[in-house]
Amino acid sequence: MITLHHLNESRSIRTLWLLEEMGVPYKTEFYTRDRATHFAPESLKAIHPLGKSPVIELNGKVVAESGAITEILIERFAPHLAPPKDSDEYVEYLQWLHFSESSAMLPPLLQVFMQRETAELVFLPGYAKAESKKVFTYLNDQLENKDYLVGSKLSGADFMMFFVAEIIQRFDSKGEYPHIKKYLQNLKALESWQQAQAIEARHYAK
Repeated sequence: MITLHHLNESRSIRTLWLLEEMGVPYKTEFYTRDRATHFAPESLKAIHPLGKSPVIELNGKVVAESGAITEILIERFAPHLAPPKDSDEYVEYLQWLHFSESSAMLPPLLQVFMQRETAELVFLPGYAKAESKKVFTYLNDQLENKDYLVGSKLSGADFMMFFVAEIIQRFDSKGEYPHIKKYLQNLKALESWQQAQAIEARHYAK
């Protein structure tokens, strides 16, 4: 049995969505951020010392990090969500899978942090703007005429990239990244994504 320890407004939405897409039995333990600090509750540290989400329990083993979780779940339960390992598409797939948590993640997070607090470091706004433009443009260009990142079907790369693309979309007030917008619209039309959103909405509306 798979148990997902799910935190609202976190990368854990990737894993919740992936589980819905896979259609395998799983349980969900819900955690809520502190409204004042936005920190995860201390109770998450009882599951994993870092106190972050997503975390899954799989056959008694605790697994953290959304990229690792995505790879493990797909390999064990949904291999159709990854290209064959001996294909050229698999190389592309792995790059996107890891891009979402490396090069792609920092710029949008900087935008979020600067929105919440005034940056004291003089260089930070300019750096964040330049890096954001570079990453956002790259992703937008790569998504031209594409519904999915790799090949022509849904893969683990999309589950990982969705969280990043949605943050980017929040800051695209001028409509500079239309391919990212279309990509998100396509993913949000999937039944499994809508099911994941409904699960989260039902719980956190209480």
